[in-house]
Amino acid sequence: MKILLLTPDLPYPSESGAAIRNIGIIRGLVEAGHLLTLASFAERPPDPVANPLYQLCESVHTVATPGHGKLKRVARLLLSGRADIEFRLASVDFERLLRGILRDETFDLIQFSGIEMGCYLPAIHETKHSAKVIYDALNAEAELQRVVAQVDREEFRRLPAAIYSTVQTRRLARFERAICQGVDATIAVSEEDCAFLVNHGGAPVYVMANGIRAADYAPPPDNMRERRQLVFSGKMDYRPNVDAIEWFYRAVFPQARRDFPDCKLVIVGRNPHHRLMMLADDEDVHVTGWVESVAHYLHSATVYIAPLRMGSGTRLKILQAMAAGCAVVSTSIGAAGLHDDVRGAIVVADEAEAFARAITHLLEDENCRRELGARAQERVGARYDWSALIPRLLAAYGELGLG
Repeated sequence: MKILLLTPDLPYPSESGAAIRNIGIIRGLVEAGHLLTLASFAERPPDPVANPLYQLCESVHTVATPGHGKLKRVARLLLSGRADIEFRLASVDFERLLRGILRDETFDLIQFSGIEMGCYLPAIHETKHSAKVIYDALNAEAELQRVVAQVDREEFRRLPAAIYSTVQTRRLARFERAICQGVDATIAVSEEDCAFLVNHGGAPVYVMANGIRAADYAPPPDNMRERRQLVFSGKMDYRPNVDAIEWFYRAVFPQARRDFPDCKLVIVGRNPHHRLMMLADDEDVHVTGWVESVAHYLHSATVYIAPLRMGSGTRLKILQAMAAGCAVVSTSIGAAGLHDDVRGAIVVADEAEAFARAITHLLEDENCRRELGARAQERVGARYDWSALIPRLLAAYGELGLG
């Protein structure tokens, strides 16, 4: 089967959740014998010799990621009546590239990843010939914005952000509905997301969770963890991640430090928000910025934390931490989307006091940490390794008459 895959960022290097998901899908589909053409945005031109995408795919096409200034975004917000995300990756160059690919080649399937790529659906329909079209929904975006607005309303200083998200929720719902009704199928990353996306009507919605190559995160046999180190990882300018750390630092970390004065917090990930950089003034907080590999930090973590209060989908950060054998403490929102037996291998706590108690218990009890980490590693490998997930994607293709 010939497949055209459209992605919001280059799947390798894998520096975002979307990229990690897409490189897993690419490898899985190529191993299953399918031929892939990739069209993507890239911050800088990739090296065809060093980048494995050029060996995996039949051809790779990239366009520079577009920049949209704040004034233009504000003007669109006030004047267009459309969701901000509709314009985020709008690019004349990418549309020209897409139309050229579809003019020169015939595909069995066109799959686009993320709602930002939905702006190209009209061009796809005009030039796709007989290809089926699938939307790989990385989030239930309208519901995500609704929850973001709800959390932001709790703090006066975040009222402008809450107003923005409230407006965006309605507009996103219209855009998301149009996409779901304009494709042959939608793929959700969790049952929870599926329930929201089904409400848009139109095409069938299948579920294929986010995945990892579990072996990539396995700790070495002689691994030694730090004595009192709490680790959080992710893209650190992403609002749910910024909110998670701010809440944790304000409401949970002081309680953990009262019990363990030598407790340290390590925040791992690229583009840390300026509010998070301010936390680095605390000698017990380390903000890494971009790192080549998160695995080193996961292997050294005493406890991995996921104090998320907003978001959707399946948290790749938690899957990575579990595959690294970490003892994980998460909120219910952080653990949303996980299979029950995988969720059973982490500690779930929503209130600040309960979250702090869970951390304290794990810092005190090394045997409990080891047992929880080993159970997490075994269960995430069985459920969320790509070898277990790609067959679900292929089954969805089969129901659409593709093979």
